[in-house]
Formats: sequence, C-alpha cells, structure tokens
Amino acid sequence: MASGYKRVLLKVSGEALAGDLSFGIEPSFLQGVAKQIADVARTGIQVAIVVGGGNIFRGMAGAADGT
Repeated sequence: MASGYKRVLLKVSGEALAGDLSFGIEPSFLQGVAKQIADVARTGIQVAIVVGGGNIFRGMAGAADGT
C-alpha cells in the first residue's frame, strides 16, 4: 500500500520507551518499536528518529541521589 510519503520523522519519547518501568528502557517495548520502524523502512520510506532521554537522565539523577 502506497502511503504517499517519502520520508517521515518519528519522535519517540523517553517516557514511552520506559514502558512499565519508572525510568530507563524496557527492552521488549523497544524491540516492538524497532520492528515497526523496520517494517516501514522496508516499504521504501526513509525514517528519521528522534529519541527523548528525559527518563534516562531522571533515573541517573535518582540513582546518584540514592533514590
């Protein structure tokens, strides 16, 4: 199915990547996102990805503070 798009920009929030975790990245969620992106790319659409990292930095700050 042709989408009409040649390129798309996907912004994935760091909070979404955490899935059910309070911070960090949930591997099973990331794997699902990666599969969907690969499926789109196989259709010939160029995919640019911006990944947020706020949850990672908040988690690192919490770990440094002992929380």
